[in-house]
Amino acid sequence: MAGNSEPLSPRAKLAVTAGKAAAAVSKAAGRGSGSVIGGKVALRLDPDLLSRLAHHLDVILVSATNGKTTTTRLIAEALRAAGPVVSNALGANMPAGITSALAGGSDARYGVIEVDEKYLAGVARDTEPKAIALLNLSRDQLDRAAETRMLAEKWREGLAGTKATVIANADDPLIVWAASSSPNVVWVAAGQEWKDDAWSCPACGGVLQRPGDDWVCGECGFRRPVPSWALNGEYVLDPHGAAWPIHLQLPGRANKANAATSAAVAATFGVPPQVALERMYQVQAVAGRYDVVTFQERELRLLLAKNPAGWLETFSLIDPPPTPVILSVNARGADGTDTSWLWDVDYTRLAGHPICVIGDRKLDLAVRLEVAGLDFRVCADADEAVRISPPGRIEVIANYTAFQDLRRRVGN
Repeated sequence: MAGNSEPLSPRAKLAVTAGKAAAAVSKAAGRGSGSVIGGKVALRLDPDLLSRLAHHLDVILVSATNGKTTTTRLIAEALRAAGPVVSNALGANMPAGITSALAGGSDARYGVIEVDEKYLAGVARDTEPKAIALLNLSRDQLDRAAETRMLAEKWREGLAGTKATVIANADDPLIVWAASSSPNVVWVAAGQEWKDDAWSCPACGGVLQRPGDDWVCGECGFRRPVPSWALNGEYVLDPHGAAWPIHLQLPGRANKANAATSAAVAATFGVPPQVALERMYQVQAVAGRYDVVTFQERELRLLLAKNPAGWLETFSLIDPPPTPVILSVNARGADGTDTSWLWDVDYTRLAGHPICVIGDRKLDLAVRLEVAGLDFRVCADADEAVRISPPGRIEVIANYTAFQDLRRRVGN
């Protein structure tokens, strides 16, 4: 268990104070929460600050292409049954944002930290986590992220010999390969809807065979490990075979999978599945995701989808036709500037929905929908799209910066 907090050095205290001041100035200027700039200032003054702030905490790291922010929230909620938690709940998941979050948690016992995939090994080295949750790996931000197998290889090298308990998705071959270098792995059957990034064996390059829910490489024998935890419909099965009902306000199969992984993480710290899953019911929305807001006398449900795997999961959440759908895509720095991923998404799943298209790259999306044979309207902005949509609730699906734009516009 983590010990009591040791006093920070004068330099570290100065770094924390300067970081908080920079964050406050940034927030007052209307430039966001200030967590990133605050962390950058603090780390400039004390490059070892992250490891100093993490020293007294039981740290849990969460990384994946999809579901990091939600799973971080669910784990944090579950662990509050065992003690105070500090977390980067708003998703600032690079070292500066993480440092900023930990600087505000001097009384915490647990640090539940979402980590950008590319920074996982470095943050693990700095924070010496007790647990690391690995959910999935798929293509994302093609212009800046390494090819998925290269990312898995970096994880595999960075986590080799880690003292942390690694809680990993047995259904994602890339995750299994990355986690297999760790001496202590808890396998969770969390499922894998999107399989297009895991058709070849990450160990040898052979073609993976997928009999039923299993997977195995016919060339080298690399195969799905036997899970000790599993998502089974509306229940989480624990290592003793007991079935615990999932209590969530968040929609969809993917969030049930996130809850299964979160329950396994919580159990590592002695929180029973029943307690963990009941506490997860508190989470209604995560940084605006899944929120239902009223705008122009209409109800809009805001859904975030950043990459092909995320869009696939999101399509399974939306109400059936003829519910109207607004799609918004940008390609700014935080999204990745390459929109070729649009061609990997099966938009024919939206057949029968009235569709409006907005965002910086609405014409890219329009071409994709045209090829998919769908009816749609290109609109100037969210106001026009809502105005011309048929009555009833509207499902709004957007990628990262488009989602932030929408939240600002619709008052969430």
